[in-house]
Amino acid sequence: MIFDYIEKMNITIMNKHTMLKSFSILCCFMVSMATGFSQKQKGKSKKPLIVFVTGDHEYSGEATLPIVAAELEKNYGFRTIVLKAYPDHNAEENIPGLEALKDADLAVFFLRWRKLPADQVQLIEDYLKTKKPLVGFRTTTHAFNYPKGHPLEKWNAFGEFAFNSPPGWGGVNKHTHYGHESSTDVTMIDSVSNDPILTGVGKTFHARSWLYQVLPKYPSNGSKALMMGHSIKPNNKNAYDNPVAWTGTNSFGARIFFTTLGHPEDFDQEPFQHMVINAIHWAAGKPVPKKWKGPMQINVPYRK
Repeated sequence: MIFDYIEKMNITIMNKHTMLKSFSILCCFMVSMATGFSQKQKGKSKKPLIVFVTGDHEYSGEATLPIVAAELEKNYGFRTIVLKAYPDHNAEENIPGLEALKDADLAVFFLRWRKLPADQVQLIEDYLKTKKPLVGFRTTTHAFNYPKGHPLEKWNAFGEFAFNSPPGWGGVNKHTHYGHESSTDVTMIDSVSNDPILTGVGKTFHARSWLYQVLPKYPSNGSKALMMGHSIKPNNKNAYDNPVAWTGTNSFGARIFFTTLGHPEDFDQEPFQHMVINAIHWAAGKPVPKKWKGPMQINVPYRK
């Protein structure tokens, strides 16, 4: 009987030991599953976030850039947020949601003559101070238009300190264009043909944008011009060729890509699309795509 009792005790102890072992294995499995899920979620959050800031009266940037953003999410592994002037593109004093710039890995600007309130401008300034990269389009050379003496007047030169472009329209730098009836032949600069942004773009294409005059002083800060524009049927007999795309480091120390192109018909040109996708990858610190997933269908009207 004693031996029977001892045998029962051994069985009970063994059963408890087995149960504890099984419970320990189950706990490890659950922890492993939770860790795997957590890493999976972390992996998802590692997708770079691009915040597009749009607001222009003329070029429909708030309609073209969302198509680019959707393409970047669908085929190239980015997360995107597109911010727009409210209640419409003509609203110069409000772009809701600029707080998103706090989490952005890359900011893309297509602005024209905005007069944003100080708190919204502060969010843009905070982003610039992070030295994170920037991409800009066309009228962003004159993104802001505060009256003389306004506390935010210095922001009229946003193009210069953010993108190495002329500091606003006209003025002593004579930033101008060669007429709405003109267009632009774009040619790759041979000496930089190996630049990754130009991969697959081709040596030449025609853009509907009328050529912006930025030379002789801009692009500044040692920027590297990638493509030159030649005006077709300019309204100025003294028109000369100007850079239409460049890279560089801005006054805050951030890498930048800027193009003076951006007419909605430009966005429907595959070479321009290819350059934009490449430039966004480059600015975000990612290799340009080995495989081109385009073209995109971008049929957006010009407003004037």
